[in-house]
Amino acid sequence: MSSGINSMQCSNILSQFLAAAIVTQCEIEVEMSVAVSSNLNKTVREQYLKLPQEGKVLKYNRTPAETNLRHTCNEVMENVKDTHPWFGLEQEYTLLGINGHPYGWPQNGFPGPQGPYYCGVGADKVNGRDIVETHYKACLYAGVKISGTNAEVMPSQWEYQVGPCEGIEMGDHLWISRYILHRICEDFGVVATFDPKPMTGNWNGAGCHANFSTEAMRKKGGLQHIEEAIEKLSKRHAYHIHVYDPKGGLDNSRRLTGQHETSNIHDFSAGVANRGASIRIPRQVGQDRCGYFEDRRPAANCDPYAVTEALVRTCVLNEN
Repeated sequence: MSSGINSMQCSNILSQFLAAAIVTQCEIEVEMSVAVSSNLNKTVREQYLKLPQEGKVLKYNRTPAETNLRHTCNEVMENVKDTHPWFGLEQEYTLLGINGHPYGWPQNGFPGPQGPYYCGVGADKVNGRDIVETHYKACLYAGVKISGTNAEVMPSQWEYQVGPCEGIEMGDHLWISRYILHRICEDFGVVATFDPKPMTGNWNGAGCHANFSTEAMRKKGGLQHIEEAIEKLSKRHAYHIHVYDPKGGLDNSRRLTGQHETSNIHDFSAGVANRGASIRIPRQVGQDRCGYFEDRRPAANCDPYAVTEALVRTCVLNEN
């Protein structure tokens, strides 16, 4: 017998070497995507935040455009800055192929029923984690206050969280994070949609849950202030539904059906640890009797300036 390497061993070594080279190349490509996109994203964010604070989008006569919701939001936040309003937004989205079909789904069918995908792990449970992690790294590099991410209930649906942010900062950081997401998806040849109900049938929709508190709510005994805010919100349900998606509630009507962890669009409800309510008080907040509450009504395609402004107008400025 020869003491050298036989052909089968040589083939195995070569296969292992090629596999390692492919993995390394993939990692290099991802890191390059992060580096290139992050440099661009950081520049864009810095330029955006250097614009005049009184209005980002102006008409020919230098007055704020009707679609410039940042203008009025900033005015409101300045009026209540002594209350130190904090926000955290949970941005859900769905990855699609160029053909509009959910990324990773069977071309001529559907994946298995919902259940094993939420916070899942494994190639048979999640699609696009490399995209998600690249987006996360790019946001961190750009200085966006991104604080978490997770796979959602529907396969190819994901969520990331931005915050806590104070005042006008919330809308700024979420809009920049959305831009970065679209830019990263472009590199990977996929599309991110914020449609509140991208797939009809027994599939979860996509929201942008808004977590909110003032300094008084976060202090000892703050639960009383939280309950008072919820009472105010209950009296302005129609107003908030109108504000919480760009079509005045039409988009959210496809999502807020009372099923798939949502409340009914026509009814206001609140409860501790209740994912089927309009307003959820986290269980820990109920035990600590201070903290924050979560408004689960905003759609994934909401304008964060409109959402945060509405919460402050109702809960802090006591508008009717």
